[in-house]
Amino acid sequence: MRPFTFLANVFKNPTISAPARPAVAVGRLCDNATRTTGQITAAVAGLRPFSSTSSLAKRNKGMAPKGDRRVTLIRYFLWHPLTPRPLRFSRTRYLRHWTIHRAWNLYQAQLRRERQLELQRQWQAMQAACEELRTGAGDGGKLFRVSMNKRGVFTDMFPIEYGRMQTEGPSKEGWNHEWKRA
Repeated sequence: MRPFTFLANVFKNPTISAPARPAVAVGRLCDNATRTTGQITAAVAGLRPFSSTSSLAKRNKGMAPKGDRRVTLIRYFLWHPLTPRPLRFSRTRYLRHWTIHRAWNLYQAQLRRERQLELQRQWQAMQAACEELRTGAGDGGKLFRVSMNKRGVFTDMFPIEYGRMQTEGPSKEGWNHEWKRA
């Protein structure tokens, strides 16, 4: 791979030419006016271009602002001049590819539908069994109430997912190695 000095052209899109920058000419006008008169007039100060670059970054002209290395590498390989263009299918090959892709998607949808129906069937069977326990048994629904009672289920072993409240991401402090069972 070439050294990173070659990456200077990475951020340029090869299909779009760089537009002219009128702000550079205005900046030169401001610099020239400052050199000749020693002070900036209000009219010339109004012409000074806006810059979002910090003054420290401006002083270090040789140092470009560092971005994410992964993004830089992705851009490098996407827009590198030696990167081959994406393959284009012929009309018949594209049609064949589309047909296979569509058939695969239909097959996956059918599998999802079958799984969903099986889960729905199981849930309805459980619901019917619970309803039978609640109304059909001769004990007035006591067996149903006992079966729905959750006390004493996790007595000797506690599931790890109930160890802390469920959150979207990991905890801020990570794993607590000092923790001991009380």
